[in-house]
Amino acid sequence: MVTPRDTQRAKVYDAEGLVRGMFDRADELGVRTVEVHGSRLTLPVERRFASVESVQTYVDRVLALNWVRAQWKKASSPVSVRSRAGAKAAHYESEGAVLAVPLHVRGTAWALRELVILHEIAHHLDPAPADSAPHGPEFCERYLELLDGVIGPEAALLMRTTMFGCGVRTG
Repeated sequence: MVTPRDTQRAKVYDAEGLVRGMFDRADELGVRTVEVHGSRLTLPVERRFASVESVQTYVDRVLALNWVRAQWKKASSPVSVRSRAGAKAAHYESEGAVLAVPLHVRGTAWALRELVILHEIAHHLDPAPADSAPHGPEFCERYLELLDGVIGPEAALLMRTTMFGCGVRTG
């Protein structure tokens, strides 16, 4: 069986980059209120991590949430977190259920943040990874639900509208 083509990958990454930039600016400037399509949102604080161990603790806690376990069967399957030698991106390895994160890229730990880790958890929760595109509409909906329930509805609304603006299909 061939996995469906990942036609939305670049669009999803574009949307995430824009949202991460908004969270970064909110942290830098200390101004958490942003205007999005005519609505004012107060961005919640995004958790940052200091180590692989702190990411592992976070992943374990997210997967243990009652509502996450009730919604996705795979939440009961553990995920291991490891550092990644590459510098470009975090990724999820379905074989072995491993989340790999680069620790430092050009002096920053850009991947050690909640938005990135929830993205990878959304990959883990895919009930049928061989049958769906890695960044398809089903993935995007899982990711948005995690953002809503873990970071907050403002983060999910910001990501949803940014995805829409980038041409990403959800659902």
